[in-house]
Amino acid sequence: MEPTESFHQRRLVSNLNLPYCLSLKLFDRRRDTEFCAYIRRLLQNPLFNSIMISIISLNAVFLGLETDYAIKLLFFSFQLADLIIISIYTTEILLKFYVDPLNYWRSGYNLFDVLVLFIAYLPYTIDKNDIKHYRTWNIINGFQALKILKLISYNRGMRSLITALGQTVKTVIYVLVLLFLLMFIFAILGYGLYGDPETGDSKNWGNLASALFTLFCLVTVDGWTDFQNELDQRGFSASRAFTIVFILLGFFLFFNMSIGVVIMNIQDSTQNYERELKAEKQAVLQAKKQAILQRQQEEVNMLIHQQKTSEYKTFSELVEDFKKTLHHSDPMVLEDFCASIPFIDLYLTSLDLQDNTVYRVSLSSTLYETATKQSQTLEQI
Repeated sequence: MEPTESFHQRRLVSNLNLPYCLSLKLFDRRRDTEFCAYIRRLLQNPLFNSIMISIISLNAVFLGLETDYAIKLLFFSFQLADLIIISIYTTEILLKFYVDPLNYWRSGYNLFDVLVLFIAYLPYTIDKNDIKHYRTWNIINGFQALKILKLISYNRGMRSLITALGQTVKTVIYVLVLLFLLMFIFAILGYGLYGDPETGDSKNWGNLASALFTLFCLVTVDGWTDFQNELDQRGFSASRAFTIVFILLGFFLFFNMSIGVVIMNIQDSTQNYERELKAEKQAVLQAKKQAILQRQQEEVNMLIHQQKTSEYKTFSELVEDFKKTLHHSDPMVLEDFCASIPFIDLYLTSLDLQDNTVYRVSLSSTLYETATKQSQTLEQI
């Protein structure tokens, strides 16, 4: 029997994800499981997320203020604030790595955080006072704006949008390839029709590069009338059909197709996000219901245990004795009161009297309004 159980256990472990199993084994072998669980709860606390979002927003404000040369005199204050914020980011990454060292590197958002932190430390490794390195320091300092993208890892809505955009990359690439093939065909055709150096528009159609750039402007519908006027002035009136056909295919078909694909994926991702939130709320409500039912079951079991260990013969006697101990201000539910026949008769009679009262009040108000109108009519006569 033991070899069979060990075989099934080995088979189960082999079917599981290897990094996840290693993480579980590492967590079981850790001696600081309580402290690790405390750090995990701290990182998952909504208050911690709110604090990190506030720090990232404050960092964005400082980055915006650094672009104003009139405030450059406060450079030391900005540098001190940047060092404090970078130390907070470093502490956050170290805490996440401490909680789960293996699975930490499997998340793309964690890898992006490490990359952003690496870029944040680069300006402090370059001497900006050196003329040779000053331009490099400015370029690296400009990439500090990537730190604002840390907001994505703290917002599930943003993460769902990023996931939707990632899912549309493949389809959008196919659409762009088809659009490039269309532009290449029309560029060759436009060069042959309008690229003559003497009679044609050599500036916009004189070679393949200029023709592709002209077609790109036509796809974006930016200044296409200027290109068409150049051809009309040189006597190419039939070029209007060429321009209209390309705009219909390039802009209204392929360009809008790529936008539609992105919108559809974003809509699907948003619906999945809403379903996940709804499922989480239902899970929380179900957990609360289970906790209430468990508490009630424990109370009933306690009463039954008291009934068995006391002088009461039945559970009803215990309940009756419990009712006698209640005060006049204690709430108590009467047994089968709402289902008794006297209560139903009394309730129906009350409804009938209520209907009669409402009818009489409405009739009285109607008669009063009629008498008032008649008196006003007599006064006018």
